[in-house]
Amino acid sequence: MAATDDGAHLRGTIPRKQHFVLVHGVGGGSWCWYKIRCLMENSGYKVSCVDLKSSGIDRSDVDSVLSFDEYNKPLMDFMSSLAENEQVILVGHSAGGLSITQASHKFPKKIRLAVYVAATMLKLGFWTDEDRREGAPDLSEFGDVYELGFGQGQDEPPTSVLVKKEFQRKIIYHMSPYEDSTLAAMLLRPGPMQALTNARFTEEEEGEVEKVPRVFIKTMQDKVLKPEQQDAMIKRWPPCTVYELDTDHSPFFSAPFLLFGFLLKAAAFDVASACT
Repeated sequence: MAATDDGAHLRGTIPRKQHFVLVHGVGGGSWCWYKIRCLMENSGYKVSCVDLKSSGIDRSDVDSVLSFDEYNKPLMDFMSSLAENEQVILVGHSAGGLSITQASHKFPKKIRLAVYVAATMLKLGFWTDEDRREGAPDLSEFGDVYELGFGQGQDEPPTSVLVKKEFQRKIIYHMSPYEDSTLAAMLLRPGPMQALTNARFTEEEEGEVEKVPRVFIKTMQDKVLKPEQQDAMIKRWPPCTVYELDTDHSPFFSAPFLLFGFLLKAAAFDVASACT
């Protein structure tokens, strides 16, 4: 069913004040979601977009953000600020999947649904080589694509990473409108590489994260998190349901109406019965 049809149908069946919280991936910011936010707010939904540490309009020095807890603190602070009886729908894109997984560990009662959009979906983060194979991009086929920062010195591991401008459209936005990939080239910032590679969640919290229903939105033409990587994560930690988009890694640009429709479709079903 086309997303526009879904949207028209679902707007009549779910509460207007459903609260979506949108979380960007590496190098992005709240700005990534401008099309989705517009569609949602114009349809009566409540939307919050979070800039993680050193991302978007947060002016922190990326090379000083060395732990995942520090990087993800803006989302954790946001979740803490919600009323105890409030539930949100968390949507994470790309590495934003790690952010919403940590939130699911810490605030399961405040999350009605977690939606992974071409996102890293690992129950405990990066603990093993298998986690890294499935959840981290491997862009080696494109050559020397990364611009690295060495905030702790050239002899130490890199602290920040950004895909070079000349590769961004080819890899991340190859099916997106040119005006959106141009905007992204102007706004993308380096991501905190060390913080992301050290994203790990403890076994003690594992029981809590299972209380949060999950949906995965798979991107079939993705060159960043390849479809086979997405399939592997889905197989290891099965979500309630999987939707497919025939898009690049950035469906909020390349297929905003379809993504909007899937988000509403995910929010509309009976989570309790669908995930049992």
